[in-house]
Amino acid sequence: MKIGVDLGGTNIRACLINNHQIVRMKEIPLREKENLESTLDQLKSLITSVNDPNVKGIGIGVPSVVDREKGIVYDVVNIPSWKEVPLKDILEKQFGVPVYINNDVNCFVLGEKNFGIAKRYKNIVGITIGTGIGAGVILNNKLYSGSNCGAGEIGYLPYLDHDLEYYCSSNFFQDFHQTTGYEAFQKAEKNDPAALKIWNQFGHHMGVAMKSVMYTYDPEIIILGGSISNAFPYFKDQMHKTLRNTHFPKSVDNLKICPSEVENVSMLGASSLVDESVEIILN
Repeated sequence: MKIGVDLGGTNIRACLINNHQIVRMKEIPLREKENLESTLDQLKSLITSVNDPNVKGIGIGVPSVVDREKGIVYDVVNIPSWKEVPLKDILEKQFGVPVYINNDVNCFVLGEKNFGIAKRYKNIVGITIGTGIGAGVILNNKLYSGSNCGAGEIGYLPYLDHDLEYYCSSNFFQDFHQTTGYEAFQKAEKNDPAALKIWNQFGHHMGVAMKSVMYTYDPEIIILGGSISNAFPYFKDQMHKTLRNTHFPKSVDNLKICPSEVENVSMLGASSLVDESVEIILN
């Protein structure tokens, strides 16, 4: 048995996994984010609620850069008190089992490789779209994390008057259209012309993001996750149209882009850190 944890700035989720199946899961809102001790106590309590005497390890995905060997996380997104936290040491002392930590989007792509539709591919990029946008990268069956576990931060690439994240996340809906992605999705399901136009614009920006990923990593497949990926049917056509305006049309022909089909895939991916050496993905 093993535990997978998905640490977010709004909610924390943890699950107990046995033989690749989730047997127990719990989610709590993260409160008092300016108080380090309080947030750590919440995390410990959540893990305790799904723990089992037979657990052999804990894997955790966090929205930050990570010193994977020492298990130190730095400048966690949307948790102000987490500037430099020796999370591995803290949790190993608390629970007495090995703890493995990686970036949350890396855990997403690990989950897709080990549990999802990416099993048969060697070169994979997983992208989560929500409050922000980020990517996890697997090249030739190896998770590529970079020197500081920061590879795949495509959202910070300069684009127009800002960066890709500004146009390819919830910011786009809030700042340009004074709505939310969820509201635009609900209206699009009712064939609202204004909402469909918004998603068409969003699709163009996503096409630029996909083009950046293709030029950089040349993957076989890009898998989209996060809340906004649920609206894939409404932005995919314009995304593909923009993507086709490229110097390498053959690369586009060979590239598959699809939304994730696996529920709780990031937690499953985090749990796989317990079995993997982090760098090597086993077939």
